[in-house]
Amino acid sequence: MRHNYKGRKLGTDSSHTKAMKRSLVKSLLYNERIKTVESRAKEIRPDVDKIITWAKKGDLHSRRLAIAALGNDKELVRQVFEKVEQGLFADRNGGYTRIMKLGYRKGDNAPMVIMELCTEPVAKKAEKAAPKKVEPKKVEAAAEEAEEAVEAIEEAVEAEETAEVAEAEEVAEEAEEVAEEAAEEAAEEAAEEAEAEADAE
Repeated sequence: MRHNYKGRKLGTDSSHTKAMKRSLVKSLLYNERIKTVESRAKEIRPDVDKIITWAKKGDLHSRRLAIAALGNDKELVRQVFEKVEQGLFADRNGGYTRIMKLGYRKGDNAPMVIMELCTEPVAKKAEKAAPKKVEPKKVEAAAEEAEEAVEAIEEAVEAEETAEVAEAEEVAEEAEEVAEEAAEEAAEEAAEEAEAEADAE
């Protein structure tokens, strides 16, 4: 049983694996880029992040932890701490390494990668685009169209009112004519009755 044996085996015993990982971490911190097998690159990534995090703290205890992790290489630790103190990785919170796949190695067909430190500044995320503002010309045109529509409606209403007034006047004139005709007929009938009475006498 392999209880408490974390990580990949990498095809070697524990002491060889430990020495190999330390060597790869040192090479990466010296050269900022290495070419290795994908499984080894993924295995040393947490160790590199841990050392850079110690360098960001910058205190004596963190420096001693880094020296112990790198096999008592004080010169390399000094270089890493100085670079971080000068502002390297200042705007990056974790994820200090990048792995780029190269394909498969001839012979054993092992997947090869290039592993490098992310030294460039972090690109800020693009802000969400603000809603497009309607151009003033379009607003003015829309306002003019609305005014024209209101004027057309008002004119239509006035036309209807004038038509109704005209119809009412015509009806009144017809009523007056009918009343006049009725009055004339009544007067004629009264005159005829008066003449008939006179003849009778």
